[in-house]
Amino acid sequence: MKVVLLLLIAVHWSAGQWNPNNDPGRQAMVHLFEWKWDDIAAECERFLAPNGYAAVQVSPPNENLVIYQNDVQRPWWERYQPVSFKLSTRSGDEGAFASMVDRCNAVGVRVYVDCVFNQMTPGSGSGTGGSSVNGGSMSFPGVPFGSNDFNSRGNQCHSGSGDIENYNDANQVRNCRLSGMPDLNQGSDYVRGKIKEYLNHLISMGVAGLRIDAAKHMWPGDLQAIVSGLNDLPTSKGFPGGSRALIFQEVIQSDSEPIKANEYFGVGRVTEFKYGMFLSDAFHGSNQLKYLKNFGEGWGMMPNGNALVFIDNHDNQRGHGGGGSHLTYREPKLYKMAVAFMLAWPYGFPRVMSSYYWDQNIQGGEDRNNWIGPPHDGSFNIMSPEIKADGSCGGGWMCEHRWRQIYSMVKLRNVANGQQVNDWWDNGSNQIAFCRGGKAFVAFNNDGYDMSQGLQTCLPAGSYCDIISGGKVDGQCTGKTVNVGSDGRAQITISKMDYDGVLAIHTESRL
Repeated sequence: MKVVLLLLIAVHWSAGQWNPNNDPGRQAMVHLFEWKWDDIAAECERFLAPNGYAAVQVSPPNENLVIYQNDVQRPWWERYQPVSFKLSTRSGDEGAFASMVDRCNAVGVRVYVDCVFNQMTPGSGSGTGGSSVNGGSMSFPGVPFGSNDFNSRGNQCHSGSGDIENYNDANQVRNCRLSGMPDLNQGSDYVRGKIKEYLNHLISMGVAGLRIDAAKHMWPGDLQAIVSGLNDLPTSKGFPGGSRALIFQEVIQSDSEPIKANEYFGVGRVTEFKYGMFLSDAFHGSNQLKYLKNFGEGWGMMPNGNALVFIDNHDNQRGHGGGGSHLTYREPKLYKMAVAFMLAWPYGFPRVMSSYYWDQNIQGGEDRNNWIGPPHDGSFNIMSPEIKADGSCGGGWMCEHRWRQIYSMVKLRNVANGQQVNDWWDNGSNQIAFCRGGKAFVAFNNDGYDMSQGLQTCLPAGSYCDIISGGKVDGQCTGKTVNVGSDGRAQITISKMDYDGVLAIHTESRL
């Protein structure tokens, strides 16, 4: 009996680390990159919950170095230069953060926090919460951390400079400085204790998930020791007893390097960087869409239950992380097609990106403006997104999660949850279509000519509103109408000039 009990506990524990803690009817998350806490709370209430988003990933909430330099003023990456674990950033203080978590949880939208504890800042000065810091001497009194809490050259780190010099050396990748940042020693009981203290504080506030930044640069065993010391999610915040925080880890795997994503499966989910790269390549025309029929594990990606998937993130939008091509909002048609496929395809837990605009200044193949921080006033305070009458955003915010073609596909993913792909069709190249059980149907045209084909939709007879070109308003369709016959078949038409390149219907889009 004791063995059975231990096995049940182990199964519960491992399931907890992968469980998004989402409402069953919500199956996709969004990353509101660099938004303020008050604005995220409002967005949970007015848009994310009504449109079926399961969760929101927020930028690192802990105190970071305030960075003013001649060539960059308050860059986005200062959030990844920790000073302490005090909850105080440009997004707001601890009170605003706590209010956001409560307000989002109240409408069924979970909050996942971007957690940075591989490193501390190498800079000196003041943090966003007023703490002093001297990264050169590794003095961080706001925690406190001192020089003995970091991996040192010649002891843990075996490189001449103390920085990572060879990515084929797993020891260097995990024990040496990343971009010159002091590398915390997570093998230390004291360091582990301070990290667990921070993470448990977030959990006590109702945070439902933790993104582990730079997980590749930490030993899996150290991460497991930290995660095993985390508390259950609080029942006082509405979570079922025994619930565990979702863990998802940033591991950028390269086939030529020794560190592999599967080393981290025992800790939680892992970000599958190949996913967005492969889809971006396919919709850019480097691969034919017909080959997406076995997309996922059949393409050499990680097992479905381990994967957190995305088309773009805040790093690869700027040319970093994972190699290959990356679709972003700058190529709207192809981007919407790739995101639509991600949300229609039953692999991994999907994350939608929501970003801000910056003017590109590409010189020598490098974007000189990609350090620019979020929209701000003259004092570098983050400015709130402007919500226009048509629901789109202004003020420099892109708000891809508010694009009709994207949030409508979030709805389709929710409707089709639990259904597998069936009745795949392709034209031998770049026109494809498939059903999700008897719940939903999608078609894509990435060819240079029109698509007009009688196809099996797997849906009951009736008229359906294409959720991509419009929507159902007061029983009327503002976009294309698709007429499904008694045999489930319909004539599907997508012009080569179509603005979106996608058509999608589901049981709840029936007129």
